[in-house]
Amino acid sequence: MPDLTIREAGQADAALIADLTRQCWANKVASSSSGHRENAEQVETELAHGGGFIMYLDDVPAGSVRWLPVDMDASIWEMRRMGVLPAFRGQGYSEHLLEAVILAAQTAGIEELRLGVRIDQPRLLDLYAAYEFELAPELDYAHANPAEPKPYVMRRFLR
Repeated sequence: MPDLTIREAGQADAALIADLTRQCWANKVASSSSGHRENAEQVETELAHGGGFIMYLDDVPAGSVRWLPVDMDASIWEMRRMGVLPAFRGQGYSEHLLEAVILAAQTAGIEELRLGVRIDQPRLLDLYAAYEFELAPELDYAHANPAEPKPYVMRRFLR
């Protein structure tokens, strides 16, 4: 089993995270997704306002995740762009990234986590439900791509 490390991302990691996102989205997510056009400048902005983690397996970058506070309410974080490279999928590594964000949110006193699940990725609903996320059809995903169907929105209350 590879040595797994997750570390908090900094501004210097923006290009790496953008590259990881594009690689994770390739041949997995619909070509209309903005994740295919991720760039370092976008990631730098998100990291400056929120945060992120990079996962390493045997010192090789293998995945990442980010979060941003929801507009108008800093007690709510929205998870963004969680992905694991194809070579490492199917082994439960995404759960480690998810757990890292949950722990960081709890430590920071965040009251609620939200995320969007693409309509064409419904199998992910069960993954998040296993971590106490619930469908929240009354909510809109803040970063929804207007060129695509609205994603499912899920939330988990932390308090």
